[in-house]
This record gives sequence, structure tokens and C-alpha cells, in this order.
Amino acid sequence: MDHLPVEVIGNILSRLQGARDVVIASATCRKWREACRKHLQTLSFNSADWPFYRDLTTNRLEILITQTIFQTTGLQGLSITMDDANKFSAATVIAWLMYTRDTLRRLSYNVRTTPNVNILEICGRQKLEALVLAHNSITGVEPTFQRFPCLKSLSLSYVSISALDLNLLLSACPMIQTLELVSLEIAMSDAQVTIELSSPTLKSVYFDGISLDKFILEADSIEYLHMKDCVLELFELIGNGTLKHFKLDDVSVIHLDIMETSENLEVVDVNHFTMVWPKFYQMISRSQKLRKLRLWDVVFDDDDEIIDLESIAAGFSQLTHLSLSYDLKDGAAHYSLQGDTRLENVTVLELGWTVINDVFSIWMEELLRRCPNLKKLIIYGVVSETKTQGDCQILATFTWSIVQLMRKYIHVDVQFEYE
Repeated sequence: MDHLPVEVIGNILSRLQGARDVVIASATCRKWREACRKHLQTLSFNSADWPFYRDLTTNRLEILITQTIFQTTGLQGLSITMDDANKFSAATVIAWLMYTRDTLRRLSYNVRTTPNVNILEICGRQKLEALVLAHNSITGVEPTFQRFPCLKSLSLSYVSISALDLNLLLSACPMIQTLELVSLEIAMSDAQVTIELSSPTLKSVYFDGISLDKFILEADSIEYLHMKDCVLELFELIGNGTLKHFKLDDVSVIHLDIMETSENLEVVDVNHFTMVWPKFYQMISRSQKLRKLRLWDVVFDDDDEIIDLESIAAGFSQLTHLSLSYDLKDGAAHYSLQGDTRLENVTVLELGWTVINDVFSIWMEELLRRCPNLKKLIIYGVVSETKTQGDCQILATFTWSIVQLMRKYIHVDVQFEYE
């Protein structure tokens, strides 16, 4: 260890990240203290990592963080995440940011202050590449002065911001590729909440807990879109057909339109979603490169509506992974078995149910017949904690029928997942 260059020691300390561990390790000897002072690149303060933070007064905690940060000279990554028990002085937090901003590349900031600290004003026009901001407010964005020329990743969680400021902020990031918006508090003066965002460089977008009337996203380079726990009346994606991965997870949207960007879709993953199948199929039907289609726990707008396997087999010839949840309403399966087109390239098949009955076995057997090159079958099911003798008998009969069926397909690896 005595022969390690201080630069290497600085890299070791940077991998520790946690401020407590860094301070303890740097106390080893003079050489390690020098490495901490001159070559430490990453530092993290998180009240969840070290309960001792909670035992300190706010004033003492401010002094501790200040001393630790001011002992470094070239921080590139700084993370400060403190719970709402502490409300710091704005002047102190500004001092931390002003001291590090010239070298900072990554900033994760979740600190409550009095008054609010304008992160954009302090860190704008610098070399910041990734910004994670939580429990803060953003007002009066000035793209000319609060520009982020190097920012590639932006994450806003529980942030109060207007629709206009959000669009201006995005326009102030000419290099941005990744955007995450989680549970934003959208400040709107109009009764109708509408957001229109535009970026020619965005590649990956994640929305979580967003409730709006209208959301229009124009992204010419987008490849990945994931929406979770969102409630929208209208969502429209405008682009140049670059979208490859589209995921909906527990989303409620009345009018969904990604047709303009669906030409090169490779993955469509839908979970807990109410759909009109003809419209949804039309929206993704241009995806000739689709490799994975997952329709899990979907609910249909019309009880008599079906998803026919024929349209899936005929429309997506490159499909290799197919996942379908099973749900019966009034004895009618939601997945039609009409037609005879095979899913030649499907090697992985995932099937699920909420109620065990004979129809599921028939449906599964038909799917197996249509997948001649299948290698893996995963069956998901729900088993109640309180099981009567009748429930046990139904499960036993079902298991026996599966065993009998799989004797015909000994080349298929079968797995069971029960909840």
C-alpha cells in the first residue's frame, strides 16, 4: 500500500462514495489524506446511510458537511440527500455548490433550505453532465443564462415547476439524452393542465406519477419510453420512427398515440392497462422488427373484445418473446384461437391466469402448437392463501393436465411462478 500512487488511492476513496467511509479511510495516514484532498472525485452525504446524521443538530450537520467538502479540491460527483427533518441555511448550501461547481460533473441534490436555493442559477453554464433534483422548486427559467451545455441526464422528483419552465429547462439542455420526471407538481394557471416538451437529442424518457390532461412530447431521437402510474387524457409522441422500447405500467390514458414513432419498435411491454385492442394493434402494427410483446393484466374497454393470435402471428414475424396474461369475463377468453398462422420464431412464452379452469389448459395447448421452436415456457398463477379442499383439487387437476401436456413437448423448459 505504501507504493500506491496518490491518484490510485484517490480512485479507491472515490469508489467508497459515502462521506463517513471516506473520512475514516483518509485518516489512515498523511498520504491518504493527500489523496482525499487532491484526488477524491466522488462524495455522498445520505441520511439514510448513516443514522448518526439524524442525531446531529442542523447547525452541526452543516458544519460537518462544509468541512468535508472544503477539504477536497476536484470533486466531480456530489450527492447530498437529507430527510425532511433538517432544513439547511440557503447560504451554507450555496457555499457548497459554489465551491464545487467548476469541477462538478454529477450532482444529486435533495436538500430542503430556507429560502429555496436556485440550483439552475448556480450550476448553469458549467460542465455539469448529470443533475438529479428532488423536493425542490423551479421558477423563472432563463435558458440564455441558466444554460446547461454539457448536461446529458436530468431527473426531477417531487419538484414544483410550471409547464412553461419545464419546456424552457429542456431547451436549455442542448445535449440531453435521458429525462426522468417523477411525481412533479405542475404549477398551472389554466384549468386544463397541458405540457408540450420538445428535444431533438432525447433518447430515454421515464415518467412516473404524472397526472395531466394533455402531454405532447416531440423527440426526434427517442429510443426508450417508459410510463408508470400516470393518469392522462391524451399522450402523443412525435418523432422520426426511432422508438425501440415502449413500456406502460399501470397507466390510465384515454387517447394514446405513438404511431408516428412505432416503425422500429423492438419491445412493447404493457402491464395493468385498459385498452381498445383494434386501436392498440393498429398503433404498433408498423413494428416489423418487434421481438418482444408483453400484454399483462390488460383490461379491455369492451367485455366482448378479443385479442386474436392470428393478427399477432401474421403481423410480427420476428417475435421471439411473447407474454400474455389470462383473464376470463363471463366465460369468454380474451385471446381468440382462430386462424392457424404459426409463431415460428417465438422461443420464450409466458402465460398467466387469475382463475384456474379448463379453458386455460386449452388455450395454452393451442399456443404451444403454434410455437414449434419454443424453448422455455413460464406459467404464472395466483393461489389464494386460504385454500378449500375444492381449490386444492382444482390445482392438482390443473398440475396433472400440465404434466400430461408437457410430455408432448419434452424439449421445452417449463417453469412455474405462483403468487
